[in-house]
Amino acid sequence: MVLLEHGVIDGILTGGVYALMAAGLSLILGVMNFLNVAQATFVIVGSYLSYTLENKYGIDPFLGLLITAPCLFILGALVEWAFLGKLTGPDRLVTAILATYAVGIAIQGILNLLYGTDYVEIRTGYTSSTVHIFGIYVPQIYLFGFVLAVVLVALLYAFLYRTRTGAGLRATMQNRSAASLVGIDVSRISTIAFGIGVSLTAAGGMVFGATNAFNANSAEDLLSRLLAIVILGGLGSIGGSLGAAVFMLTLEDVVASVWSPIWATSVFYLVLVVVLSVRPTGLFGRVGEV
Repeated sequence: MVLLEHGVIDGILTGGVYALMAAGLSLILGVMNFLNVAQATFVIVGSYLSYTLENKYGIDPFLGLLITAPCLFILGALVEWAFLGKLTGPDRLVTAILATYAVGIAIQGILNLLYGTDYVEIRTGYTSSTVHIFGIYVPQIYLFGFVLAVVLVALLYAFLYRTRTGAGLRATMQNRSAASLVGIDVSRISTIAFGIGVSLTAAGGMVFGATNAFNANSAEDLLSRLLAIVILGGLGSIGGSLGAAVFMLTLEDVVASVWSPIWATSVFYLVLVVVLSVRPTGLFGRVGEV
């Protein structure tokens, strides 16, 4: 029973962080209608930025988000402006996916040159400390990361539903052509959406780097997980991605705790296959749903 409770708590806390990373990917997908396969690489960039600020300058990773999040927003906006915004024609979506794949590979190469291939980890006092929750000791970083994810997702929803730009984003997610016809600057909205989606990886990358040893190649496994979450939640659905992330990570941690860690990852993807065979649109909602 204790193992089950431990798996559920760990799964919910880690699921919140994955939900944050997947929300950015879903936002980009909903607005721009293609999967940003470089999203996981941006997460690792966020991890390395937080690692550098803490390791070289002594800046706390959470405080460092005031630096890393704007930097990643600018990086995302530049990538969209330089490589994606200019893509047109019937093959735009396929070309955009290939372009983000190429961007991801290029960034991985740069990270390998700058940091090498050795695994590193963000270490602070609270990354090795625990907190007592319902009779179970949980690493403080898991709890702090979950709280951060909840706050940032709440701010994202407030932005989407309480601002004029957010309304433009939601309109573009629902119907890109119609949004353009009513006067919404779809190109500007796409740049903002890509920038926000990438900036969210600053927080996700920071927590990921504080809970896992990582190098530039860690993006490959992370990408498969984020894609599974987004697909299971329903392509383009931010709310669906949140629910799917918590569900999938909780299931994986429960399996690892009460059965075997060897089967945990297999069950993660097996559930995806089973659900999609029954409900091809995913667990929650339709494309474009927020």
